[in-house]
Amino acid sequence: MKKPLACCILSVVLAGTGALFAQEAAIPPLWRQALGAAVAGRPAAQVESVVMVCDGGTLKSYSRQGTFLWSYFSGGRLGPHISRSREGTSYICRSNGVFIAVNRSGRELWRVRLPSPLSAPLAIGFDGRLFVPVLNSLRCYTAAGYQLWSHDFESPLSFGPLTDGRGGVILGLEAKNGVFSVYRFSHFGEAAVYALSEKPVAVVPLELGNEKTPGLAFVYQSGRLEWRGNGETIELPQLSAQPLGAVSRGGKLALVLAGGEVQLFDGREKTTLWSGESHLGPSDSAQDLSLLYDERGVYVVSPSGAAGFAEDGRRLWLLRLQGAASCPAFGADGVLYSGGSDWILYAYRLEERVLKTGQSLYGPLPEGSYGLGSPRPSGLSQGNPDLRDFLLNQEDLLKELLKQIETHIQNGEVGLNETEYTALLMEIGGSGSGNDMQRDPRGNPQGGPPVQAAFRAQALRLLSFIGSRETIPFLVQVFSRDRDTTVKAAAAEAIGRIGVDPDGLALSAFTRMSFPPGLVRDNYLLLSMAGAIGSLCRFSGPPLSDTGIKLLMNLGRDDMPFLVRNRVREEISSLR
Repeated sequence: MKKPLACCILSVVLAGTGALFAQEAAIPPLWRQALGAAVAGRPAAQVESVVMVCDGGTLKSYSRQGTFLWSYFSGGRLGPHISRSREGTSYICRSNGVFIAVNRSGRELWRVRLPSPLSAPLAIGFDGRLFVPVLNSLRCYTAAGYQLWSHDFESPLSFGPLTDGRGGVILGLEAKNGVFSVYRFSHFGEAAVYALSEKPVAVVPLELGNEKTPGLAFVYQSGRLEWRGNGETIELPQLSAQPLGAVSRGGKLALVLAGGEVQLFDGREKTTLWSGESHLGPSDSAQDLSLLYDERGVYVVSPSGAAGFAEDGRRLWLLRLQGAASCPAFGADGVLYSGGSDWILYAYRLEERVLKTGQSLYGPLPEGSYGLGSPRPSGLSQGNPDLRDFLLNQEDLLKELLKQIETHIQNGEVGLNETEYTALLMEIGGSGSGNDMQRDPRGNPQGGPPVQAAFRAQALRLLSFIGSRETIPFLVQVFSRDRDTTVKAAAAEAIGRIGVDPDGLALSAFTRMSFPPGLVRDNYLLLSMAGAIGSLCRFSGPPLSDTGIKLLMNLGRDDMPFLVRNRVREEISSLR
């Protein structure tokens, strides 16, 4: 018997209502863990785990399954800002300005003194470099804690630093004489400045065409939108309400408006694709809001809850929270972590989808490259490889060049010279290893006589202080091919100082030198290898440390020299 049409319509309506209720239904925690202290800031989710700052100067970490992993005590009160690299290194700062890096296993890697605590969470570049906001300045450090450049401002920061999608950062300053300034810094410290008459709520990269460097979308409190790039300014359609925040992906802009409405705007078509309602209410402010936009969709997170939308506008889920001490963190694994005012960490499984990222042995691959692993030839000889080879063997010139680079490194003033210095140091340091990673202006591998070994070793040591992880393959090649043991040792020390081995190249090279037929017996080289392996293990934690410890134990066997065995014991002891 056929159902009446009215019954069919009612069934469809009830089914749709049930789907809506399913989205609104209370989502129970996946797990909860008592922290024993109040959460002092927003958690940071990365590498299938979460880390949070707790009152009393403690950093705590749990796996996504809720297993306690480790606790780190900083020795003083911590600020609320925490950032985490793709490998799982956590960066925190004490209230007295002591800036600290802690690896994914809870071990302190290094600390440096800043003039003040962090004013906001730092941003992390493609190669792990750190963009650190302090007082009225922005500082850039390598992942190993060496300063590359700094820039001072006349006004305090109002927002940022935020990554700009091209390896640099965007930040804004408080108004001075009625003018709001927005800076876009490259990874080398080159700045573009935008003077604004109105305070922006958000500034994000937005691709409107085929421009090499995406322009910036400026989202103002009044609801006005504009795009600046390629020397032109384009007015975009006015928003229907005051914006609270924005985030972009390619040519699309996700916006959150006062009242909780979420919109997806297509910059190329200059039209709103869809809008939907989130969990946001009157108690939520722009300062407590977190927006994410990736291949999975658009996510809005605040202390009152979270909402997820597919890129076609379907609302996937909605979670309401009570008693959150700060804005929760939504991880790439689909789990949301919220520190409660009741001193309990709550985890909610909101999605089964996991953000897809390219993987290396060491962790997720970076979003891009700075080209430092194979930079253009240095300007030493204006593109003449024969002249360059001649100049690189002039002892007085080399001494002067290396001294100049060393001075700039010591002063933290590498800045715009980073590519040139990197190229020059690689030309010198790699001249004895048949370096095929760098090519002359004609595209041919560099040749010519090698520079003296002492200069090659010095160049490699200097490179390690500005060394990007992108230079690790080059250093591994020098270690493997150069015939001089002092240069090999300098290459190993440089790898250890940089502290990363994304593809396991260095450990593979060290393994070949630790067993026949490649076994070496030179004490200095073996000591350098042991130190480098220990450094890599301390920085990475698992999985590299598992392989590294086995390699150290082999270097510490009874038939090895006493000095090497003693160094191995020290390295293994430092990992416990």
